[in-house]
Amino acid sequence: MRLYTYFRSSAAYRVRIALNLKQLRYTAVPVHLLRGGGEQFTDAYACVNPARLVPVLEDGEATISQSLAIIEYLEETHPRPPLLPSAHAGRAQVRSLALAIACDIHPLNNLRVLRYLKSTWDRDDAQREEWQRHWIRAGLEALELRLAGNADTGSFCHGDSPTLADCCLVPQLANADRLSLPLDEYPTLRRIRDRCVQLPAFIAAAPGAQPDAE
Repeated sequence: MRLYTYFRSSAAYRVRIALNLKQLRYTAVPVHLLRGGGEQFTDAYACVNPARLVPVLEDGEATISQSLAIIEYLEETHPRPPLLPSAHAGRAQVRSLALAIACDIHPLNNLRVLRYLKSTWDRDDAQREEWQRHWIRAGLEALELRLAGNADTGSFCHGDSPTLADCCLVPQLANADRLSLPLDEYPTLRRIRDRCVQLPAFIAAAPGAQPDAE
């Protein structure tokens, strides 16, 4: 397996966690999203992913983009250990939590959105960082309410083993930390994060542990 990745990408971080939880070996192919205007914009990378985004997983003849699609592919091809519960309702709950992060929070903090705010709307770094914090706060408030009041919440987002939801939560909280967003108001999320980052799979997937880390 080959994973096109960038150490600071939240989406790539999710996939690295999933690969590690499933103890799958892969070769990391770094794609620097800032250097030289962004290596994702090269013609060579456009052949890998016309959307010019990371991550992309190559597994034999399969080339898969979009982090959640990649993790679902890993779940189907390497079902142990599972990242989705066995019960239908539980699977839907975990997917819902993951999508709340991957679709509601993350896109508004994506690099290409921030670049557009700068180039078209002339927003400076401080304004763009406050934009990011606003949308992260809105998403985390909803997640905290959901998880704090849910009987299915255990040591992790759902039960007592890591799931797809945890693969998404930890990178999002790492992004919040990088933006100096206080997490005091989200004790359930912090508790789950603190449990996750004790696990070797999460430690090895962290941005600072990647070969392209700066």
